[in-house]
Amino acid sequence: MTKVPLHHHPLPEHAAGLYFHPPYITLAHLFHAPKQWDIQSRMLSSYQLQYVVEGAASYTIEGQTFITRRGDLIYHSPQQVHEVHTIPNEKYICISILFDFGEIPYPVEQLLGTKRYLGNFAGHTIETMLTQLITHYQQPGLAHHTQCQGLLMRILGELSGWKQDQETRTEPQHKIKTKMVLIRNFIANNYNQDIQHHELEQLSGLSRNYIIVKFRNAFGITPFDYLTRVRIERAKELAIQTNMSFSEIANAVGYSDVHTFGRMFKKKLGTSFSQFCSSIVTDRIGRINENN
Repeated sequence: MTKVPLHHHPLPEHAAGLYFHPPYITLAHLFHAPKQWDIQSRMLSSYQLQYVVEGAASYTIEGQTFITRRGDLIYHSPQQVHEVHTIPNEKYICISILFDFGEIPYPVEQLLGTKRYLGNFAGHTIETMLTQLITHYQQPGLAHHTQCQGLLMRILGELSGWKQDQETRTEPQHKIKTKMVLIRNFIANNYNQDIQHHELEQLSGLSRNYIIVKFRNAFGITPFDYLTRVRIERAKELAIQTNMSFSEIANAVGYSDVHTFGRMFKKKLGTSFSQFCSSIVTDRIGRINENN
């Protein structure tokens, strides 16, 4: 078993001197695991949040194994033995955040509980905050790192509230949440189709207005705002990973009218799709020049 030496709050080079008070964030990044990657048995001096963005992995904490998939969030405390193994023929992309409170005995386990699997948060506000945190972490400067600390504390608060809600939820409430997850998965799997409200009503057996209210309560967003978010993220992936044209991408994510797609993209992101694509090219050229 490998034991990581205990440091109160080791900081990345660009963050040195910026954390004047806890929580101290020692790492926050999006990790793309290489094939056959794993971590053998080890202990860390920090708390760790591990959120699956894509794919799956086997995560064992103190002898308890979890097969984590898209949207799953787990955590472990300092000095807990854990290991991670990728699954054959499955990619694994995760958000990993390490943090501690120095000498302050902050009651993390009182907030989160002792169960290491915290739940599935695909499409939830917690997922958004995790993504925002790692984005700010990559930026230098006190303002960004203060944002990181604030987001981390909000995440812990949201998780605590979600945990309490799970513990007090009645059976009918649990059934409603299950139906909301069903609707969310349907949207995520059919984002390129012309989804209508009546389809969601037929799928869940609930009325349109009731679906909107309960979906927002569950995930912090309406069903069709979630559909738009999924389409935008897929469009960005296609722009980065393929040579498809503007109109081909628009059609692939469910828009027959390229102008409607363009207006939607700019409204939601504040920049046009063509500007987004140009920035990708610029970033790639910049990285190539830096490497040369």
